[in-house]
Amino acid sequence: MSDNTLHEEIASEQQHVDRVYARLAGLRAEAAQAEADGYQLARVGNYGALVERDAMVFHAARRRHSFDTEHEGLVFGRLDLHPDRVETEPTDAVADPEAAGWDERPRYIGRLGVRTEQAEPLLIDWRAPAAAAFYRATAAQPLGVIRRRMISSFGEKVTGIEDDLLDPANAPESMTVIGDGALLAALSRAKGTGMRDIVATIQHEQDLAIRSPASGVTLVEGGPGTGKTAVALHRAAYLLYADRARFAGGGVLIVGPSPVFVEYIETVLPALGEDSATLKSTGQLVVGVNAVREETAAVRAVKGSLRMRRVLRRAAEDAPPSNPDGLRIRYRGEWLVLTRQQGEEIRRRVGRGNRRNEIRAKAFGAVLDQLWAQAKPKLARLEQSRFDEELTEHEGFRSFLKAWWPIVRPIDVLGWLGDPRRLRRYAEGTLSGEEQRLLSRALAPLRESGPSIDDVPLLDELRELVGLQPVPKRRRREAYTVGGVREVATAYERARASLAADPRERDYRDYAHVVVDEAQDVTPMQWRMIGRRGHAASWTIVGDPAQSAWIGDPREPVRARDEALGGRKRHPHRLTTNYRNSTEIFEVAAEVIRQVSPDLPLPKAVRSTGVAPVHRLVEPAGLEQAVREAVAAQLGEVEGTVGVITADASVRERVREWLAEHAQERLRVVTALEAKGMEYDGVVLVEPAAITAGTDAGRRTLYVALSRATQRLVTIATQPWR
Repeated sequence: MSDNTLHEEIASEQQHVDRVYARLAGLRAEAAQAEADGYQLARVGNYGALVERDAMVFHAARRRHSFDTEHEGLVFGRLDLHPDRVETEPTDAVADPEAAGWDERPRYIGRLGVRTEQAEPLLIDWRAPAAAAFYRATAAQPLGVIRRRMISSFGEKVTGIEDDLLDPANAPESMTVIGDGALLAALSRAKGTGMRDIVATIQHEQDLAIRSPASGVTLVEGGPGTGKTAVALHRAAYLLYADRARFAGGGVLIVGPSPVFVEYIETVLPALGEDSATLKSTGQLVVGVNAVREETAAVRAVKGSLRMRRVLRRAAEDAPPSNPDGLRIRYRGEWLVLTRQQGEEIRRRVGRGNRRNEIRAKAFGAVLDQLWAQAKPKLARLEQSRFDEELTEHEGFRSFLKAWWPIVRPIDVLGWLGDPRRLRRYAEGTLSGEEQRLLSRALAPLRESGPSIDDVPLLDELRELVGLQPVPKRRRREAYTVGGVREVATAYERARASLAADPRERDYRDYAHVVVDEAQDVTPMQWRMIGRRGHAASWTIVGDPAQSAWIGDPREPVRARDEALGGRKRHPHRLTTNYRNSTEIFEVAAEVIRQVSPDLPLPKAVRSTGVAPVHRLVEPAGLEQAVREAVAAQLGEVEGTVGVITADASVRERVREWLAEHAQERLRVVTALEAKGMEYDGVVLVEPAAITAGTDAGRRTLYVALSRATQRLVTIATQPWR
């Protein structure tokens, strides 16, 4: 193929892209004008005009916003179809209104749908059924597609094209085919600091998962590099497109394993034109908590176990450390006494099975009844209502009640477990002595360092057990209201202001769809926490059992997940192709996981770079210098990101100090757990043996770390690990 041919094809595509952007500019101008015209309706002066104004402005502003967010890479695909051999699938392209009017012309695929003033199609939204063949057509099943073309752009300028010729027998002689294939071209590009959308390169098995039925549970399994996370995010965008009222109204929650991961993926949905989803790590699901501290695998196995429910329930029903020995108070010349034993009997009778913060008044009433039984024979003419009123005003009595039944926060109760004597009572018959010692030591830093990631589901469980702290109702200040005077504003303006101030209630638990990524590492207690937020939702769950670092009872995560999902219908999908790693890199990772599961079906890497991973064995004294040299070399060899992966947080901080001179946007230093779900052009893996720790769970974690690189992999060790 000559350069002239390539330039001619690019120029041809540029003409269509120019038409699309010109029309987009016109549509944007029309939306802006409609928005301005809507405001003028207020001058009519009646309520009907105001309602019409609000509706007009709202829809115009929302449309203008969609045009503004979908500018970059707007047109990315083209389908050349055989007019007589278009095969229809369950997503029938012929019945799709997006497809109407294309006839035998090429179909252009993009980030949104665009038509001319005469309603002739210029661009099909990638989520529309008519675009499905762009992702599902193969040489074996072309679905009527002769040539599939990927169009690369920078701004509004076409910079490259790559073709897949799927049906050569029906290709016209004049048809030109450019490049080696769209997917491999995309895979060879350098990674940025955030995750890219894959909207232009979605593959058939990925598209089937993305367009899986909206109801029930879509389960997506696949090894490293198969695009699980990208599938989950693009599925969220697809659902918001297919049924916006349901999913944008109820909300979409996306849960990832770490804040590092959430930061990595946070730009994908906005790039697809969707900004309504909520992204949280498992350490951020409880209001007011942003946990980043990791636990050891042994501690996670204790804190994540379903057995913790019994331990926490016992703690939630126990007396607080401030519990007084009893009460002795003088009332109208008579001594009234409540012994410690009597107080505990009331606590057990009133509190068992109830949320202590929500039955405080009932507990106080039971104490008054106990004391009234003593006072009544001595003060025969006194009515109980008067007795209750006077005793409640007694300062000593009120001080007793506050100490005996205080308002407790979940973090207060969790802190009680740090006391070995208390924990022994709560965990008797539930946790072994060694597990109790592990748990007690792990909770020691709670006050100074705050909760760990695995403390967060315990706090959520305790919130269910102790109840909410009573909060006085505040009158909410209405947006666009100053000094009690309501300013003129549209419904759209008020809705946007309201969402900006408080998108939903802080502890929102009624999501319409929940996405769980890296599901193999969600502990049983985390499943319970996530399940509370998706009790009425449909679900998308993606993960890889081979990457699980859970060392507890393997039945517990399955049981907890099934309880969270209930009886919803399951739609399973399996991804089998590794698009991330070169064959040279993935073979090293495969060697490790085969030590754990020799017969495990692994994904197939689809490209070779000819660059073998480098493994360096150094003396302990030379580790720092070796890491510095390897990082400097990687930053020079790759254009994208370089990830330095360590065994744990303490090593991570030490390595960050070593690399202070290299601090730049392209460099990331993370732990092996933080690396889950991440992707880097180059990886420097420090002390692999420290990650494995001689355990199968450690080998699974090392398998993850070794499969993060797209182009270069270097391991640096002070002891043999292969």
